[in-house]
Amino acid sequence: MPEQDKRILVLGVGNILFTDEGFGVRVAEELEQKYVFSDNVTVLDGGTLGLKLMGPIMESDYLIIVDIVLNEGTPGEIFRLLGEDLNKACAFKNSMHQTDLLDTLAQCSIIGNVPDDVILYGIEPINYKDMSAALSPELEARLPEMEKLILEEVTAAGGTYSPRTDENPATERIYVPRDTCRNS
Repeated sequence: MPEQDKRILVLGVGNILFTDEGFGVRVAEELEQKYVFSDNVTVLDGGTLGLKLMGPIMESDYLIIVDIVLNEGTPGEIFRLLGEDLNKACAFKNSMHQTDLLDTLAQCSIIGNVPDDVILYGIEPINYKDMSAALSPELEARLPEMEKLILEEVTAAGGTYSPRTDENPATERIYVPRDTCRNS
């Protein structure tokens, strides 16, 4: 399949009500607000939807997941994981959605329709247990770097993007904005 025909799904997952747990969703929101993507790219806030994400996942050829991971790294460290490393990172039980994500990928595999490429961009969290719509200052500072990595991955997979302008503003609303004033 030609690169430009690949259906690319950027899936930000997490719970925005628990500090860094919402990092993946916040990356998806930022991408959606700042960029227009080619027709073969979908950016999706997957929240904590678990099995409800099977449809979008099975309809994609190239899946880029953004989430927090407990990967024994230093807080704020970014990882690009695939294969067995991805399975290990998705299997931790300290999250409200991780086991759902692993189950969802497994169910897609059982049905026989899992994307050819599955990549997890994970970041080691600072705080994923306190209830807050704010990211920790360390992860807030890493948002631009993660956005850049995701844009590079989209381009490598055959997608394109351009910055939004006044003529093509974002239409997606952010219903629970990040509480950036708490990050001081």
